[in-house]
Amino acid sequence: MAPAGPLTMRITAIRQSAPDIRIFDLVSASGDELPAFSAGSHVQVILPLEGRVLRNAYSLACSPLQRQHYRIAVRRQAQSRGGSAYLHAHTCVDDLLQLSLPSNLFPIDRMAARHLLIAGGIGITPFLGYVADLADQNANFELHYAFRSTENAAFLDELTLHGLSRFHSYDSARGARLNPTHLLAEQPLGTHVYVCGPTGLTQEVITVARDLGWPESHIHSEGFTAPAPGEAFSVYCARSQRNLQVPEDQSLLEALEVAGVDIPNLCRGGVCGQCETEVLDGIVEHRDSYLASNERANKIMPCVSRARGASLVLNL
Repeated sequence: MAPAGPLTMRITAIRQSAPDIRIFDLVSASGDELPAFSAGSHVQVILPLEGRVLRNAYSLACSPLQRQHYRIAVRRQAQSRGGSAYLHAHTCVDDLLQLSLPSNLFPIDRMAARHLLIAGGIGITPFLGYVADLADQNANFELHYAFRSTENAAFLDELTLHGLSRFHSYDSARGARLNPTHLLAEQPLGTHVYVCGPTGLTQEVITVARDLGWPESHIHSEGFTAPAPGEAFSVYCARSQRNLQVPEDQSLLEALEVAGVDIPNLCRGGVCGQCETEVLDGIVEHRDSYLASNERANKIMPCVSRARGASLVLNL
């Protein structure tokens, strides 16, 4: 039977894949087989730090064809709220970590005739599972990977060793640039595009695909945005009649969790829509990529967005 709660995992290997990227191999602390997952899945690493709990989402960068280990890649954020900095500076082999069960917001569409995978920087991580899955299925696919330099490209050696003729890399330090317009324009009918990486690349690929007339159902994207710090503010939860403070370095979702307000969530990065909450009063500083413009007057994604002002009143 699959476990119902968090997984206790033991770190079996840590390697520095790039100056700011560490790769962690993890196995079940009990030695049990791990829950199955599908390509594109992510987990949350649960870190109790200084009286608060951080839940950082990371894609599973390993083959879904096995259940012996999970692998995640952690990029140290320049303005880390503690999670990525802790994982880089204070974890060692044999340490234990708590992980959520895998969830998938970025699955392979099995109806696609062809799969075009586009990664930028750390956005390569979900495609490690894609490559293993699609190659096992003898599927028609290509992987295009853009990065700043070879020194900053996670998993480049591993992908190169695969000897995939359908793997294409773009090293901007050497003047190579991925051209989404050219790449998407030459794709045959029935192709689905999947993009993960910096916001600029993701939005460019989506815009180009739409301009070329690609069906929305053929355009897939993922991007986890760590909650950025901001001004402190207060929140009143109208239904539960609770008052709480959100510090500068804490997300609204984290503050609600600390206060015992339970909100569904999956990505914790403003993309999945699970934590959507009604705003009864106050102005929101929107940082998500989920809400439509006509929803932003009275909705908030508390995993990443904050008050633009001193306070908010929420229907919680």
